[in-house]
Amino acid sequence: MADASSKSLASLGALLAERASALAGAMGSPLNAPGYLDLVRRSRDVDELAEQVLRLCVQQCRDAGHTWQEIGDLLGVTRQAAFQRFGKPIDPRTGEPMDKTVRMTDAAERATTIVRDVLENRMDEARRSFNSQVLEAFTDEVRGNGLATVAGLVGAFESYPDTAPFVRRIGDHTVVDVPLRYEAGDMKARVAFDDDEKVAGLFILPPEAP
Repeated sequence: MADASSKSLASLGALLAERASALAGAMGSPLNAPGYLDLVRRSRDVDELAEQVLRLCVQQCRDAGHTWQEIGDLLGVTRQAAFQRFGKPIDPRTGEPMDKTVRMTDAAERATTIVRDVLENRMDEARRSFNSQVLEAFTDEVRGNGLATVAGLVGAFESYPDTAPFVRRIGDHTVVDVPLRYEAGDMKARVAFDDDEKVAGLFILPPEAP
C-alpha cells in the first residue's frame, strides 16, 4: 500500500471510502467460513488506510500551525503521546530524522514475560534479559520497595487485561507498555529494550503516563 505522503488527502479519502464501502457490502452478504477470513483482510486494509489518512491529517494540522496539545485533546491523549505517535523528531546528535521503526518483532511477548517474572518473583529468569546497568541497579530490595509503593497506591495485583501491549520506538529504545489490573485501579508496566534487545528500564506507571 502506498505511503500517505505520496498521495493527496483527497485521493486517500476516496480510496478509504471505496474500501470501507466494499467492506460494508461484504458484511451484508451471506458468509461461509472462508468468507470471515476475507472480512479480516478487508478490515485490515481499511484500518491501514485509515491510519495513513489520520497521519496525513495530523501533518496538515501541524503545517497549519496547530499544536500537539490541540491534536492530543482531539484524540483523547496527552500532547506527548500524540507527538510520539505522529511526530517526526530530529536527532540532535545528527540533525537527521529519528528512526521510529520497531525492528524487535517479539518485543510485546518478551516484555510481558519479563513483567510476569518480576511480579511473580522469578527474578533469576527476569535478570537474564537485563543489561548490565539494570542488572546492577534492580536489586531485590529495589523490586520490593517498588512493588510496595504500587500496592500502597492501588492494592494487590489482580490480572492482565485483554488490551494488547503498546510497542513503539522512542529514541534508541524499543518501549513496551504492558497493561496491569490492580484491585483499586489500572496501571501499566513499561519495559525499555536497548539496541542489543536487553532491558534498559523497567517501571510500573499510571495508565495515563505518557
